[in-house]
Amino acid sequence: MNEFLKWFFAFISEMLKGYADIVRGFGHGIKQIFNIKNYISIFKEHSQNYSALSWVLSILAIIIVIAIYGLIIMMIVLAIRKYVRFRHSLVSNEDLLEEIAELQRKVLKMTKEKDEIMAMKVAQMGLPAGSGALSLADGTMAGEMGDGGEEAAPAVVESGVVQTTEHRFSKLIEVDTFYKTYTPPEYDNEIDLVGIVDNFRNFACSRMHLYYEPKVIRLFLAGMASTKLIILQGISGTGKTSLPYSFGKFLQVDTTIASVQPSWRDRTELFGYFNEFTKNFNETEVLKRIYSSGYNNDVNLILLDEMNIARVEYYFAEMLSILEMPNADEWELDIVPNVWSTDPENLDKGKIRIPQNIWYIGTANNDDSTFAISDKVYDRAQPINLDAKGVAFDAPDTPPMHLGFDHLDKLFREAFDKYPISQENLKKIQQLDLWVIEKLRVAFGNRILKQMNLFVPVYVACGGDELDGIDYILATKIFRKFESLNLAMLREELRELCAYMTKIFGKNKMNESIAYLERLQKLF
Repeated sequence: MNEFLKWFFAFISEMLKGYADIVRGFGHGIKQIFNIKNYISIFKEHSQNYSALSWVLSILAIIIVIAIYGLIIMMIVLAIRKYVRFRHSLVSNEDLLEEIAELQRKVLKMTKEKDEIMAMKVAQMGLPAGSGALSLADGTMAGEMGDGGEEAAPAVVESGVVQTTEHRFSKLIEVDTFYKTYTPPEYDNEIDLVGIVDNFRNFACSRMHLYYEPKVIRLFLAGMASTKLIILQGISGTGKTSLPYSFGKFLQVDTTIASVQPSWRDRTELFGYFNEFTKNFNETEVLKRIYSSGYNNDVNLILLDEMNIARVEYYFAEMLSILEMPNADEWELDIVPNVWSTDPENLDKGKIRIPQNIWYIGTANNDDSTFAISDKVYDRAQPINLDAKGVAFDAPDTPPMHLGFDHLDKLFREAFDKYPISQENLKKIQQLDLWVIEKLRVAFGNRILKQMNLFVPVYVACGGDELDGIDYILATKIFRKFESLNLAMLREELRELCAYMTKIFGKNKMNESIAYLERLQKLF
């Protein structure tokens, strides 16, 4: 045994000497590399008979060697830093995996606790455990927990209606309660469209210090007559948001403002959604305004502020389809898939009716933070350009008024009958349509022509000129489509179009369209 220990000690000692020699050799090598004193001695020994060229070459050689060593040291430092970051990343990933695993364990634990609670409630109701017959849609009893953590009363389905004491639409129930004792105001049924334009302009000036040209208000009212969706676009500070806001103040029915967020991707952000856990519907102010509009005869406005900061085609898609239906009786929005006995009175089988006395006004900016509005939206809307700030003027103090939807709709219909587009101008529009199709392969479309036949008469009834109304529709609805064409190849066609419009409509006419076409020519 002693001999074995002596041999093992000698064996290990000899091996460790090898490691020691490696360390000593490495240290000796490092010492030799950085032996500056020795380098100086060698240089002095060989530089006694240097010529000028030798001195220059020696100095360059020293600089190159120093640079090489500096590069090697820098690479070693970078490698060490990269390794440290890599290790830190691995540690962070491991921490994340541990957190995810912990969350999964908690979720499983909560699921188990929920199953145990449901089993206890089933037992209390006298149903067999694991029956799974707690679905409201199956017509069996439901024992879901209420908002305050208390058990809700069991619900029974009769004739497709869930009989329950729980309320899932608190805001809409408030609307029902309010209108049970509601007394409508006395509406002004004598005012005409010109009076509305003048009174609103003077009210905005005297009471709100907002200044609008009469043309802007005419365009706004004519847009309301032609579509339920109006887009106010232009540079910041021109009154896009304040126009519908002040109009609501003028009518003494405040405009509902929905500030669009970049995260809006579907209709739930606009109309709300049913929370399966709390069994409550998360109602929005927009939904409440739509529902309450069915009770009154007011002119109701909903403002979608910064509407294109998210994609309009995502969160407003369903409403775009509904507003396109020719039969207004079919304007319904699905809210919930089933019916509760405590649902609001005017909720028809889980659907809410979209009334005719409500308009949607969107404001839009065109910059890097927003999305381009698609043709699908523009075709269904009436764009109004606000490119200049209002000029201050003096106006008499003008109070607000009550304007009933029935009276406003009557004024629109009277304008349709009294001021239809003249046959002469309709013929010119048809000629222009054929020219644009032949030269630029762009057609007007029946929807736009229909909107023009609604827009122009009301614009005239508000005090405007027929050709100015036609000009505005062409510029904002037709010629806007040219932006998607290869304009660099169509400069000559655009110049010809300007000349053709001057020829058929007359000189100094169609100024809006010609100015827009000239701007397009300058872009390329």
